Amino acid sequence: MCGPICRRCLRSGRPLLAPGGQLRTVCPIVNLVPQESPPIVHHFTVEANDSGKRLDLAVAAHFPELSRTRVQELIDAGHVFVDSSPAKKGSVRLRGGEKITIEISERPAVVAKAEAIPLKVLYEDKDVIAINKPAGMTVHGGAGNPSGTLVNALLGRGQDLSKGSDPLRPGIVHRLDKETSGVILVAKNDAAHVKLGEAFQQRAVKKTYVALVQGALKEETGSIELAIGRDPIHRTRMATPKKSWRGTAIANPRQARTDWRVLAHIDNTTLVEVQLHTGRTHQVRVHFSALKHPVVGDTLYGAGANLRIGKIALPKLERNFLHAARLGFAQPRTGAWLEVRAPLPEELRDFLNQLCAAAGEPQSRIDAALRAYL
Repeated sequence: MCGPICRRCLRSGRPLLAPGGQLRTVCPIVNLVPQESPPIVHHFTVEANDSGKRLDLAVAAHFPELSRTRVQELIDAGHVFVDSSPAKKGSVRLRGGEKITIEISERPAVVAKAEAIPLKVLYEDKDVIAINKPAGMTVHGGAGNPSGTLVNALLGRGQDLSKGSDPLRPGIVHRLDKETSGVILVAKNDAAHVKLGEAFQQRAVKKTYVALVQGALKEETGSIELAIGRDPIHRTRMATPKKSWRGTAIANPRQARTDWRVLAHIDNTTLVEVQLHTGRTHQVRVHFSALKHPVVGDTLYGAGANLRIGKIALPKLERNFLHAARLGFAQPRTGAWLEVRAPLPEELRDFLNQLCAAAGEPQSRIDAALRAYL
């Protein structure tokens, strides 16, 4: 365990006494507070058919309750041993026959901290605050990445937020993907959090997105109703039943519906307005990928790194062309209907300008189609 009896400290020869002669309470290597309860020790022997497998993958396979991130944390903290010797790194290849020992302790609680990060406030009252989230900002942190998030920025402005059950996501009632910009609604108190949570669950919140997708959609309107679950092969992706691989079913598929309406065709792309009736992870991106029309810039779901118009390759967008343009909801205290809008960000407008120039399209036509979103 970390602190005065951390094995990595003992092996490294680091002093166990802090300045002033007191025992250290925090490990100087991994910066974790010592645990009160002893770790649970497990052993297993590497099978011959696991020869050549990485240590971290072998441990994660034997202990599915542990994420690979958590396995790596335990390796870094000196809690994984190969034939009684502490493992130096998770990428070491196994030969088969090794005895693996792992000491599993509780992960120390991580709490989001205030950070001075500027935010664009679209609406605010006593119960809620709506932020225009930029692309590139994560909504809330994880145990291995607790900083630089929307939550950190909200706390940095002295914002009161609902407590919730997770100290890393106070106030958060819904999310936007990291590379998606636009309106996100945050609860300031627990009563508002409950009301908004119910509204999202009952699909009483109106969510409108603007997206640019590859290819020309043949119809002017459409609805996509495909269940979405975790991709069993590529764990960072979601998938629909039509997009499963190697005969393996997607994990925990959940019903999802996306409605869309064409705003404009620009050469071999289509600008669409999207209405979400459910809120599944990566929903818009997964659904349009299933139609073979991935969101421009979304290389995770099949879009090209550079959009090509004839012989012209446009500069890389560096984000997904997906923007949460409008959010309608009932004010949790009064019930009054509110609608918050986020204008299309400058980098997306610039990309449309480049696209129109390459396609020989008048920018005025696209501006007219996007009048409600600029």
